[in-house]
Amino acid sequence: MPIALTMGEPAGIGGEIALLAWLRRKEANVPPFFVIDDPARLERIAASLGWSARLRRVDAPQQAEAVFADALPVLPLALPQPATPGRPDPAHAPAVIEAIATGAALAKAGRAGALVTNPIQKEALYAAGFRHPGHTEFLAELAGGAAPVMMLACSELRVVLVTIHQPLREALAALRVERIVAVGRVAAAGLVRDFGIPRPRLAVAGLNPHAGERGTLGREEIDIIAPAVAELRAAGVDASGPAPADTLFHPAARQRYDAALCMYHDQALIPLKTIDFAGGINVTLGLPFIRTSPDHGTALDIAGTGKADPTSLIAALRLAGDMAARRARG
Repeated sequence: MPIALTMGEPAGIGGEIALLAWLRRKEANVPPFFVIDDPARLERIAASLGWSARLRRVDAPQQAEAVFADALPVLPLALPQPATPGRPDPAHAPAVIEAIATGAALAKAGRAGALVTNPIQKEALYAAGFRHPGHTEFLAELAGGAAPVMMLACSELRVVLVTIHQPLREALAALRVERIVAVGRVAAAGLVRDFGIPRPRLAVAGLNPHAGERGTLGREEIDIIAPAVAELRAAGVDASGPAPADTLFHPAARQRYDAALCMYHDQALIPLKTIDFAGGINVTLGLPFIRTSPDHGTALDIAGTGKADPTSLIAALRLAGDMAARRARG
């Protein structure tokens, strides 16, 4: 089945990288995908940048594979007015949200092999009444209340977040043994099912400097993280830690685990983006369908200039295709 790709923020680079991913489909071995977007918007982008990208409107996902070699399939979703690069408009928010909901429904129903989401501009959605912190939480609701787990991946590292889009003070207050255990179990299952790792190794990061120095720099490792690691091991998950975060991400340390469980957002994203800023991928585990996304924002400052780099989107499409193929094989 072809992959569904959402429009993302219409004023951002989503349309450009979607077009570039299709233009580079052969050299980059991009699996067939279709875009849920406004064809007129994509045509304007291609024309303004001088790209010879052919578009083909499709009525259903199953038509996409037949046309993908010759044209970018587009499942039409009209915007109320043209988008201006670099200038988000809350009037576009309903269409952005509808694209996500449509893609999730198609993936959940098995009519799309996976869902790949282009970056959204949250402020524009919030101004229109969107109440979710981000894609991950919205997709969880669309999936019927699933407990999603956010993974970021590149060729050198996978990180899994115990807390996601929360202010740091709230994220630290939210740490619980049961949360770490739940995230670890979903992460281990995802590594088996979607990455083909039969016995995944999880390295669990500490929270405090030097993993608390046996309580002298904080007791979270003793009271919360170590008991969670013990529960994971008792459940058959190969988990180790808590490990000092400042020594967890160098090349030799990364050879000792398949994914690192991190306690808060930046603890996970800083090392991953340092290692591979352009090629990082966001993967949502724990959903009833496959979802990946480029690990970057809307890049409003370069939207419309043709400078957007499609590397992360291409990687997200390829990973989604690999995951879908692995699930199809059972």
